[in-house]
Amino acid sequence: AGFVGRLTDDHSRAHEKARKVAAESAELRRFWIAAALTLPLAAQMLSMFGGSLQHQQDLLPRWLQLGLATPVQFWIGWRFYDGAWKALRGGGANMDVLVALGTSMAYGFSFFVTVSGAADLHVYFEASAAVITLVLLGKLLEARAKARTTDAIEALVRLQPKTARIERDGQLLEVDAALLIPGDIFIVRPGENLPVDGDVIDGSSNVDEAMLTGESMPVAKRAGDRVFAATANGEGMLRCRASGVGEHTLLAGIIRMVAEAQGSKAPVQRLADRISAIFVPIVCALALCTLLGWWVFAGNFSSALVNAVAVLVIACPCALGLATPTAIMVATGQGASAGILVKNAGALERAEKVCVVAVDKTGTLTSGEPVVTDLLALATSANEALALAAALEQGSEHPLAKAILRHAQARDVAVPTLEEFRALPGRGVEGRVDGRLLRLAAPGGLPGTALPHESIATLQRAGKTVVVLSEARQGGSAGD
Repeated sequence: AGFVGRLTDDHSRAHEKARKVAAESAELRRFWIAAALTLPLAAQMLSMFGGSLQHQQDLLPRWLQLGLATPVQFWIGWRFYDGAWKALRGGGANMDVLVALGTSMAYGFSFFVTVSGAADLHVYFEASAAVITLVLLGKLLEARAKARTTDAIEALVRLQPKTARIERDGQLLEVDAALLIPGDIFIVRPGENLPVDGDVIDGSSNVDEAMLTGESMPVAKRAGDRVFAATANGEGMLRCRASGVGEHTLLAGIIRMVAEAQGSKAPVQRLADRISAIFVPIVCALALCTLLGWWVFAGNFSSALVNAVAVLVIACPCALGLATPTAIMVATGQGASAGILVKNAGALERAEKVCVVAVDKTGTLTSGEPVVTDLLALATSANEALALAAALEQGSEHPLAKAILRHAQARDVAVPTLEEFRALPGRGVEGRVDGRLLRLAAPGGLPGTALPHESIATLQRAGKTVVVLSEARQGGSAGD
């Protein structure tokens, strides 16, 4: 007895996904077999309720009903006997005990009636088969939810590149990212994702950390700054020293948190586990009292048995045993897909009591995509200032650059040719347009961009990002 341990890596995740997919396929196969065997029995029951059959008349021969119900009870339904035995052997009780006991009573009575040839008594093969089939449907939905929730984790894993460029023995080598160790020097080119966590030792760039923070604006990185696996490098090249690799990256921690949240139990489930030890015996006692009471006072054992089985079946805690864990797995998986990480099921359940939620302004309640909202021209026309700013931003992947280019296109502004372009990561850009040396940066980011204008201060107080286009001492500013 014991457990099999595996290191958490790409191979173990692939193994876990394959296991969940196989479990879903097995549940689907068992359900369809059970449904195919149960449908004729259900037709028998519906015919009786519909009045198309006379009292004690059978649509199907009882021996045929026995033949259909037996594989459902003991082959398809064996899992419930196995689960009930393990629970009872461990001194507890669970839903399997109720399912096994209730269906066994209905099947056992029907078997006795069929074998003894007691034509004056009803058989209830359809009851036992239908209960097992419906519980199997719940198990199938649970297995399907488990298989689907791995998609959110896989989406996070895919953010991390498979290879990395490292400096080793004076050479630049491309190796499997999983082989990096702390202390390795790796190179990240413009537009690439970072393979591991690390510290910048040379170079500067803007890094998109939206997958970690939800903030759409890139973060300026230079020597001494920390960078994280799967974040997207911008326009500069970075030389970094690896600090967190494999399962020790921030991304790996997020993946672990999502997986643990999907497998955690909500307080209501833990409460159900604690009371199940007394809940199931009480239900069994009530079923026995129902059986004896109806038998003694009504004098009809068949009706007494049906009511006793109804007590056992109706007490199955399907909402707690199936619906709650399925809802938790689906909710945490869908939340991860939308960038909402839930630490555990308890936190998810307590969220129902939340009265106030504080969120940042960018990328949470808004689209997270900058747009130009104001254009202020001080020494030229608005369209000319926009055209010059768009010329400087041609080819840039920065969100503000894209916003300026979209705005120029929307206003049908002709963008002139750019010459002698130079990007200054974290500060701005400069270049020549029609022979004029222009700079585009935040106020004060580059020489000539610190304009003491009241309109700029007003835009900044409104929470807008201001960029200034300047040539010598005159220029225009655009707020987004």
